[in-house]
Amino acid sequence: MHGGARRELAGWLTALAIALVAAGQLAASPRSSLLFRDGDSLVVGLISRAVLDGGGVGEWALSSVLFLPESAVHVALGALLPLDVDGLLAVNAVVNLLGFYGVARLVAGRRRAGAAPVAWSLAALGVFALLVFTEVSPSRDALELASLSLTTTYYAATTIGAVAAVGLARRFLDRPGGGVVLLWALGATAAVSTLTNPLFAAWATVPLLAVLVVLGFSVRSRRPALLLGAALLGGTLLGFLCRIPFSAWIANTGAGYVQPWRWRESLELYAGLFAARLSTPPGVLALVVAAALLALAVVRMRRASAPGVRLVAAVAWVAPALVLLGAVALGTQAARYLQPLAFAPVLALVADPRAVLPSSRLVRGAVAALGALLFLAAGLSVPRLAAAAQAPDADLTCVTDWVDASGRTGAGQFWTVRLPKLHLDDPSRLVQVDHALNGYAWLVDRRDFAVGEVSFLVEDAQTVPWQLPAGVEPVATIECGRYRILDFGETALRLGPAHS
Repeated sequence: MHGGARRELAGWLTALAIALVAAGQLAASPRSSLLFRDGDSLVVGLISRAVLDGGGVGEWALSSVLFLPESAVHVALGALLPLDVDGLLAVNAVVNLLGFYGVARLVAGRRRAGAAPVAWSLAALGVFALLVFTEVSPSRDALELASLSLTTTYYAATTIGAVAAVGLARRFLDRPGGGVVLLWALGATAAVSTLTNPLFAAWATVPLLAVLVVLGFSVRSRRPALLLGAALLGGTLLGFLCRIPFSAWIANTGAGYVQPWRWRESLELYAGLFAARLSTPPGVLALVVAAALLALAVVRMRRASAPGVRLVAAVAWVAPALVLLGAVALGTQAARYLQPLAFAPVLALVADPRAVLPSSRLVRGAVAALGALLFLAAGLSVPRLAAAAQAPDADLTCVTDWVDASGRTGAGQFWTVRLPKLHLDDPSRLVQVDHALNGYAWLVDRRDFAVGEVSFLVEDAQTVPWQLPAGVEPVATIECGRYRILDFGETALRLGPAHS
């Protein structure tokens, strides 16, 4: 194995160590609820269960996000690894971070004299992992954005696709003779990413096109910028067209989230989240790191002599700025739409990956020592991650054991039922309904509603009071800690029409 291949292999092994440490930290923090228990972030696990159990692709009612790459990765992991539900989610978190390293390495460019793209890519992943370390809130609405990429649901594939698009554009600009393959790859990345999540257009297409327009004012960069813009825009439009065959799966196109008249509420919401982030030392550290990265991006853009360096450095600060302005202008109300504020500034580190340290015995020794400490931390993180994935949940086990033993079908509301549903021997034994027993077709397989009636209900503190038929009362109540099972025995509760 020659030196370049050894460096690349060492880079991937080091990236794995960083990913294990970051995932272990997240899994051991209160924010692990987003990884293992959040109602939204279990949809990919449910899809994977359906596929691996032989149920096929089903008749899913999804949001505007189709979760196609995320589901494919999770199904592959489930087919290859003898792990339970939480074990697969933990491994998937590590895989997502490895994917981020891979696209950061793509952005860093080819190996060349005087450059250290592997080292700078590891630095980018390390800083991203540092941001994950600062995020401990269990709230999905906290302005803690880096850790969302470790979940299977909160747009990990879109993050990786957006960074990959930047990397492909940079590689094309760095290649003297162009490169038709890179243009096709960029178009394909845009098409697949937009197909699975239209947010790609906001996170990658618009910022990249804005930067390419400015690059186009340079005579030397005009033709490459035009070709890249055409591939990116064409791929994005193709992705939107490819969503048409999946329209039966899309229960919400996302158009309802666009409410520009609520821009003031959006601004107040994000300002409040920003203030809350500043109220803790880890939050202050994260914002200082982000500010330093943005400053570095601006400096590298101004000093860049090569169009590829200028493109990456510009995207590192333009993307967060445009996404934040766009989110406010459109009146959005969710922190997860702002994820480029976390991952885009990190690209400043790989914009111009020049070697800055001379190769000497002292430097090599320091790097070896740092690597040894990192791999030691990774080794300690494996049992930490495994313990979090295997942590007992007596309340959940109480529910799943009762439902599995009953052989009957029950129901529950969205935020209550999804975790027990995922952990059942047969997830279809719990149907997702609203408080009036109408089917709630949201991030669930519509085939569940074919059962027509249920004989028990699962509830917890998040359950909205039930509206049951007059005179219908449970014959028994089974207490399961934070859950309660209302058993109606021989009485059948009819399900109403499904809605999203």
